[in-house]
Amino acid sequence: MATSKPTDSKVVAGQTTLGTKNKTSFKVWWRDKGWRHAVMWVAMAFAIYPVLWMISAAFNTFNTLGSSNLIPTSVTLDNFKELFTNPLLPVGRWLWNSFYIAFVVATVQVVMSASAAFAFSRLEWRGRRAGLLIVLLIQVFPQYLAFVAILLLVRGIGDVFPMAGLNTHLGLILVYLGGSIGINTWLIKGFMDTIPFSLDEAAVVDGASHFDIFSRVILPLTRPILGVVFIITFVMIYGEYILASVLLSDTNLYTLPRGLFLMISDSYTANWGGLAAASVLASLPVIAVYVPMQDQLVGGLTSGAVKG
Repeated sequence: MATSKPTDSKVVAGQTTLGTKNKTSFKVWWRDKGWRHAVMWVAMAFAIYPVLWMISAAFNTFNTLGSSNLIPTSVTLDNFKELFTNPLLPVGRWLWNSFYIAFVVATVQVVMSASAAFAFSRLEWRGRRAGLLIVLLIQVFPQYLAFVAILLLVRGIGDVFPMAGLNTHLGLILVYLGGSIGINTWLIKGFMDTIPFSLDEAAVVDGASHFDIFSRVILPLTRPILGVVFIITFVMIYGEYILASVLLSDTNLYTLPRGLFLMISDSYTANWGGLAAASVLASLPVIAVYVPMQDQLVGGLTSGAVKG
């Protein structure tokens, strides 16, 4: 017994020391990193909770948001079936309209913005600085401030060229193309400025023209920022409502945000379950575009922020 007491005291002392070290290490971890993790989880819960509620309402048998729960008591697919069976609410057509309009606008804007950025970044010409300032100044004023002038302009174009007038997808696409090219040009130019000019000089020595330098040298190197511009433009146009509601009046030509408003335009017959189901379907094209290009999004923004 005499020999066991010192051993027990050593064990107890060792446990006390270990417990103190654990407490100390936890405090250090919480001070350095732990509170950041806590803030991150709170922010994620704050962002994900509405999405989970929307998904729950899409599968809920009740057609109201007030009686819905985060975990529905009964599950049904009737809200999704109604989207494709109700002739008054052609959600499938609206979904396609939004997707192809956003895809066309994003693709053309990437080409236009890259061309303009190449001229501002790699070519020397009189008025280049003034042009950059004008492009930046235009972006200060939102496009929605001019929707009355845009309406009159598109109506005048329709008198001469009906295919691009009011209540046409081509007219809406042209308005989108002319309204948000400026900021994209600045993003791509900032990325192009990081590319060494020695590559251009080497291409000129080999007999390359400006178009050859643009298409074979610069474009492959700016692929990350082009992916960023495509994603940003696609998401922005896909969810645009104001201009689509002003320029389109035919139900079959509506984009998805404009069409979804019909479900809740009447407070007495608001279809909240159908709206939630349509919102779930509307998120799928955005996810399908974003997930394959998320690496380009991160790489493009971080690389373009560094001045070479």
